[in-house]
Parts: sequence; structure tokens; C-alpha cells
Amino acid sequence: MLKTIRILCVVLMAAGWVGLASATDNVVAVENVHVLSMQPEHGEAIQRSQTVVIEGDRIIAIGAQGSVAIPEHAQRIDGGGNYLLPGLAEMHGHVPPLRSFTGVPERYLDDVLYLYLAGGVTTVRGMLGHPHQLQLKTDIAAGTRHGPTLYLAGPSFNSNTVENPHRARLRVQEHVQEGWDLLKIHPGLTLPQYQALAAEAKAQGIDFAGHIPDDVGIHHAIILGTRTVDHLDGYLAAIDGLENPVTDAQLRELARFTRAHNVGVVPTQALWQTIIGAGDAEALRAYPELQYVPQAVRQGWLNYLDDPRSNYFGGESAQQQQENRMRLLAIMYEEGVEILLGTDAPQLFSVPGLSLRRELPLMAAAGMSNYDIIRSGTERVGEYFRAYDQFGTIKAGSRADILLVRENPLEQLDTLYEPELVIAAGRIYTRSDIAAKLAEIAAAYAE
Repeated sequence: MLKTIRILCVVLMAAGWVGLASATDNVVAVENVHVLSMQPEHGEAIQRSQTVVIEGDRIIAIGAQGSVAIPEHAQRIDGGGNYLLPGLAEMHGHVPPLRSFTGVPERYLDDVLYLYLAGGVTTVRGMLGHPHQLQLKTDIAAGTRHGPTLYLAGPSFNSNTVENPHRARLRVQEHVQEGWDLLKIHPGLTLPQYQALAAEAKAQGIDFAGHIPDDVGIHHAIILGTRTVDHLDGYLAAIDGLENPVTDAQLRELARFTRAHNVGVVPTQALWQTIIGAGDAEALRAYPELQYVPQAVRQGWLNYLDDPRSNYFGGESAQQQQENRMRLLAIMYEEGVEILLGTDAPQLFSVPGLSLRRELPLMAAAGMSNYDIIRSGTERVGEYFRAYDQFGTIKAGSRADILLVRENPLEQLDTLYEPELVIAAGRIYTRSDIAAKLAEIAAAYAE
């Protein structure tokens, strides 16, 4: 099967499907695959021996092998009896600015975008905007730059950018006019400022999400309409759970309150385990994906582990907080809260795309089923962004964001970590493409 894909890669390059060429008019049929469609009506059912037909950036047909009409000019890929599912989303990701910063090579931006794809991430909700960054969305859509589909928050709302409620309202209006997809909230806002922001966001029809400012608190933030609560620390702060034990009853009240207000959560458990000092420092140093990070960035992460001022010298409180966070996620899941996949990459030891292999096991450890973990990064994200596009499921009309993996992901979740094929809005990346690019990135950052 892998040999077949490599041979087809040459054909597809000539046809304009691999690399940066436009995918507007091309037709590809992926045959002989078992499909996990993530359509709610199908549930966990695997559709065996299917063919999926793609035209441009859309899925146009799916059906049993031999029953689907394949255009004569289509490029055909033998899926080799492997498993096909929607591409995954990073719901709290970061994208570097267009212009590189001190100590980081010019190529870093493009490498970050490619690393998302290498990890099977075909959609990113970027959670901190930079000047000129909106151009990236256009570049990727036009096929002049590799990368996942981007939905971008603007520069953050915080104590340095918002002086008063009036300025909060004006800043919301500015972000809407500039074309950002949502508003990013950082700590430091007062309750009156947050209330003004929330009212103007509602009037302008734009979501806001992110951190929970201390002066606002989790209950006010949820009532006022935050679309997601990211990182979970805002919940623990409300019940003095950042260092102290908490009860299941306290956690369940928060979960039910969240569910009642239709607010989602983006847990980012792996990164926060690292930030608070509850991770395994030696295991972090040994992460193989560190080779894909510029030396200046990598060294900064390693220095964090050795700095006596860091949380890695914090002791038992870090473990208590991590236990509280895991229990909270478990109860959120039990109570049916909308859980969305996110890792907050690139941050401390969290490498874009590849950070999923650190986050998914923690979601499983909190009791989430493999199906619901996958759903948190596919169908649920498509529903979140339904006003923008149709994706997150394998069905006609959906954006052609697709992963092909060797094993049934409902039985072996780690098969997602090394997809055989990634299709992002109709553009194809084979395992050999990805391996070659990763080797190039590692070589660039080894010097």
C-alpha cells in the first residue's frame, strides 16, 4: 500500500495535487478504505470497503467499493484496507507572526504550519493574533503556502490593551473590521471591562474565548457568554483548587453550570501539566519531537526545567492541581460538556501537531472513549464552526480534510500519531512526503 502511494505521489505532483499547486479542479478517489465518518447518525460504526471521491477541496461522494461513479480523469489511490477519518483540529493553537523574531530562523512560521499537518491537524483555531497574520489564511486557501485551515483570534484583550470599558467596546469593533474570527481573552480585565467586551461582541456577532480573568471569575464569564473556557485553571481558581483538594460535588456543580450555558472547554491538559511542574522532567527532555524546534526555542524550554524559579521546584501542590484537573475533566465528560481538542502548541514542550500524542493519552486517562476523543477534534469542531464551513465529518459536501491510518482508531488511538496520508482541503501529503519534510526541519535546527 505504501509503495502504491509513493508511485501515485509522482502522478499527483504532475497533476498539481501535491505541494503548493491549487486543488480547485482535480478529482481524486481514495479506494478500499474503512471509513469512520464521525457523522452522528453513524456513531461508532465503521463503514467497510468504501470509496471516497474528492473534487477540489470537497468530498463529493462516498459509498461501497464498486458502487461509486469515479470520473474517468480521476487520480485513484488504493487505501490498502486502512482506516479513513476526518482530519483533526487544534482548538487552542498558536501561529507565529509573519515576520520572524530574534533568535528564530525565518523558516519557523512555515515549519510550524507544516508540523500541524504532519500531526494530522488540518484545522487550527489560532488563539493569539499578530499583525499581518490574516494574510496566512489567504495564502493557505490560495495554495501558495502549506498549512491547515486557520480560524484566527486577534491580538489579546488584557490589562495592557484595554484601559476602560469604552476602549473594550472600540477594540471589539476594530477586530471585527479587521476580519478576525474571534476575540482572545487574557488575564487582567476588570469585570466592567469584560461586561463591555461581552455586550459589544454579542452586538457584533463575534465569539470571545480564552482565559478567565481573576476579577471576572468563571461564573460571570460563562453567564456573559465566553464561547469556550480554555486550560481549566479558571474553574479551579473558583473553588480554591489550584493547590488544595476539592470535592466531586464542587467539580460537578461547575460542570453542570457549564453544560447548562452551552459553553465548551479546551482542556490543554498536557501543557498545563508541564507548566505547573507536575510532569516528568526527564521524560520531557527526551521528547523526540524536540528536534523539530529551533535551538533557541528548545534551549529556552530546557532551561525552564533547570530554573529554580520555575514550577519544577514547586513540590506537592503541582501534583494536587494536576489531580484536580484530571478529575474535573472526567466529570465534565460524565456531565456531557462540550470538550474540544487543544494543546496550546507551540509552547513548553508542546510541538505543533505532534503535541496530540501527549494530549490524547491524558484525555483517555480521564475516562473519555476513543470515539469521543476523536469527536472532540472532528465532528464537534465542525459543529463549532458550522457558520464558516462544513467539515469534521466524511460526507458529501464536507471539506476534504482526511486522515488515512493503519489501524482502527477506535481500538488503537495512537495510530493517529503517524498518518499514512493527510489531505488538507484537498491537498495531499503522503507518509513519505511528511517524513522527508520532518527530516529537513530536523536538519535545519540541528546546527
